Amino acid sequence: MAIVNWDHPQPFTVTLRVSDSDIDALGHANNTAYVRWMEQCAWQHSIALGLDIAAYHALDRAMVVLKHEIYYLAAAFADEELIVGTWIISSDSRLRLTRHFQIIRPSDDVTLLKARSEYACMEISSGKPKRMPPAFIEGYGKGVLI
Repeated sequence: MAIVNWDHPQPFTVTLRVSDSDIDALGHANNTAYVRWMEQCAWQHSIALGLDIAAYHALDRAMVVLKHEIYYLAAAFADEELIVGTWIISSDSRLRLTRHFQIIRPSDDVTLLKARSEYACMEISSGKPKRMPPAFIEGYGKGVLI
């Protein structure tokens, strides 16, 4: 990968193109588009770790967002290619894990966004916090930045 300014080594990445529907009245990508791109990248990473939506339902567990801390550093515009990177930077192997995100525009190597998101394990059927099942500990554990 030609990008050299990732905040951490070996990100899981998703490449996307900014669509016209991502653009707001100010002529740049709306902040909600960035959050959607983060979610898409996190899901693709989860799937790559063996934890897709079917696994979530079979285990009656889900990792849900508790908090996003987002720094919007530069604007994205229609038809630009972006790379969204994510890392799991910590997991307590019980209830919580934390991801970092970075969005880069490869045409000029500019970081558009840096974010930190905290997740908690929830029992889908009750909506209550519940310990991570062994499949989550193993799957997400493979993704933790060492």
